[in-house]
Amino acid sequence: MSLSYLLEQTLNGITLGGLYALVALGYTLVYGILLMINFAHSELFMLGGYVGLGVLKLLSDPAVAEATGLGFLEPIQTFFLSGTFGFVMLIAVTFAVSAVVVGILGMFIERFAYRPLRHAPRLAPLISAIGVSIFLQNAVLLWIDSKQLPYTRADGSAFVQAQTAFNVGGVEVSTMQIFIIATSLILLALLDTFVSKTRIGRAMRATSQDREAAGLMGVDINSVIALAFFIGPALGAIAGVFNGMYYGSVKFNMGFIPGIKSFTAAVIGGIGNLRGAMLGGFLLGIVESLASGFVSNAYRDVIAFIVLILVLIFRPGGLLGEAVAEKV
Repeated sequence: MSLSYLLEQTLNGITLGGLYALVALGYTLVYGILLMINFAHSELFMLGGYVGLGVLKLLSDPAVAEATGLGFLEPIQTFFLSGTFGFVMLIAVTFAVSAVVVGILGMFIERFAYRPLRHAPRLAPLISAIGVSIFLQNAVLLWIDSKQLPYTRADGSAFVQAQTAFNVGGVEVSTMQIFIIATSLILLALLDTFVSKTRIGRAMRATSQDREAAGLMGVDINSVIALAFFIGPALGAIAGVFNGMYYGSVKFNMGFIPGIKSFTAAVIGGIGNLRGAMLGGFLLGIVESLASGFVSNAYRDVIAFIVLILVLIFRPGGLLGEAVAEKV
């Protein structure tokens, strides 16, 4: 195996890790505040891909706009298809709409599926999350399509063409790979700054440490938790759009495996730790890619979970997790 092949697999792993990291941030943000695993998060990742595809087609395909009774969007479509600036704005609007729609859905789910069970035994919200996950997956299966939908324009071409940005050691680095990696790092930095530096972020950290005490100090606990359920799914939706663009299609069950892997990444990095989620995502992506390239694609998942087991044996709290002192 040549050095260029190693670099290529590493680059693929970093790109895949960026997707895992975005989804893992949603898992770890909710867990850090509620100590709850939101298993419906993987389906919100899937819905992000579908919403993104719908927005892209609606804003770039006149036939879709006419069929949905939104023919008045034609001038906007003309702008989005007019040149490079219009295309950039189209992509930006797609990510923004997907994040907002799925984020609001996340808040809706928290309000009606999780909040009534907040003081119930911990198993109850977990079962509720699994139920929401099954409902969302089957809703897309029945109401949208059971088949794989291509992430393409009306003429069959990809919305984002695969173009080489530059070469490193004989390895071609595509613009989409740069876009995914850079966006993941920027969103991590923004979220980390938001949580650590802003007033609302301090309220989130206070709620995470002691919910009752934070409430007594004037923190609106319900608003803080609702915000966490907006930010987490919004990040998952962005990852879902990236997944559709990068792999070229979306399907109703596409969220299950990435969801499990992203949860694994959050555990590896230290669930509840934002930087740990990002580190775990990139690490898991690289391990999977190297395992596929140098061992076998069939053993990729086995090796990834062996890494998880080893981390939990030697670092039970995760790579960046902290040992929590037991209260007396």
